[in-house]
Amino acid sequence: MNSIIVVPGHTMSPAEQIRLAPGQTLRFGREPAGSAHSASGGGPPALYLPHAGVSRSAGLITATGTYWSLSNFSRSATYVVENPEGAGEHIKIAPGRLDAPVPFEFARIVLPAGSELLTLDVWAPRHDYADRDEPGEPGEHDGEATVLPFPLDRSSRYFLVLTALCEPRLRGEPHAPLPTVEQVVERLKPSWPAANRATVQWNIDYLAVKLRLKPGPDTADPGPRLVGKKETLVSLALRFDLVREQDLAALPAAPAGTAR
Repeated sequence: MNSIIVVPGHTMSPAEQIRLAPGQTLRFGREPAGSAHSASGGGPPALYLPHAGVSRSAGLITATGTYWSLSNFSRSATYVVENPEGAGEHIKIAPGRLDAPVPFEFARIVLPAGSELLTLDVWAPRHDYADRDEPGEPGEHDGEATVLPFPLDRSSRYFLVLTALCEPRLRGEPHAPLPTVEQVVERLKPSWPAANRATVQWNIDYLAVKLRLKPGPDTADPGPRLVGKKETLVSLALRFDLVREQDLAALPAAPAGTAR
């Protein structure tokens, strides 16, 4: 069973797709040791990136059982590993960093090459998770229940507002501008006819209090003024997976011709 699959970017041939079993490595660069075709010839696989802006030996991908790691051999370029499904989630691999573990199941390596950005897609194996239904250690479930860090009611109006705010970035545009309050109103009106600027803004203010970004109205110290309230809410929601892609199904159907 293959551990990971490396898919070259659109500028390279799809035939250069490389499969790595656990324990195998893939060296890539302008003049890597070996060649991409050595994967089928029994030698260590390597990926040739014919671009003057790529280091001769740019990096190394190492496959393991349930994740993979990336080494950056460049002396000056920082590599970015993006999670295309994570609404902007990414990690940076500094020059010279070795064996940095990558936690994403589907990832995109972005290599700065002169005035261009080259990409390599990496498909990792499905992640393993503990079975929550299995019994734990004796006494594990005794005592008081753990308090939820972000108790949100997914059937509420405020969660619908939060989902609408997160929608552009959850649909694969991690740097998309957030919708205005007026745009949220129009987005939700089909399922919430009474929505208007005041009601949507009230829900945004309520979310800021509920997610502990600002004190409640009954608090003696109102705290500093929260600047960029929507941006802070969306950043928190996406960082901790409070809103996920499947939550978009609760929004009204987008009008025909609307970018998805």
